[in-house]
Amino acid sequence: MPEKSLAHEMACNCLMGRARLLARVLTGLYEEQLRPFGLKASQLNLLIVVAQAGPLRRSEIGRVIHLDTSTLTRNLAVMLSNGWIEEVQDHADGRGLPLQITKSGGALLAEVAPVWRKAQAKAEELLGPDGTSALMDVSNSLLGAPPS
Repeated sequence: MPEKSLAHEMACNCLMGRARLLARVLTGLYEEQLRPFGLKASQLNLLIVVAQAGPLRRSEIGRVIHLDTSTLTRNLAVMLSNGWIEEVQDHADGRGLPLQITKSGGALLAEVAPVWRKAQAKAEELLGPDGTSALMDVSNSLLGAPPS
């Protein structure tokens, strides 16, 4: 059957499938550590982006981290309702207020840092030095940052 040979080729060589597998495994490592804080890995990622580069408009956040609007909106709503981020007035054109981290969000970031480091160490162990370096180089390229 030609379908089996095609499926085998795709199963063994599909970069998308492998990237999604890697994303699920890594997300699981981080979420296991973050669970006691009521924080998902995707929300931590957004909190880090806003803390590092904020204030940012929603569209800027989505563009920076290549996140679709519905996922971004859903996660930001949770973060706003928990008081981890807030909208700030900027007197611009009114197309969505910029977001910035709050004191509560900064405290949460500091509180989760030890478990983030623990998850980070597990991820680096899983990937090994070459895998870690390759992942960082590819993602830095996508973010427009220099290679590590």
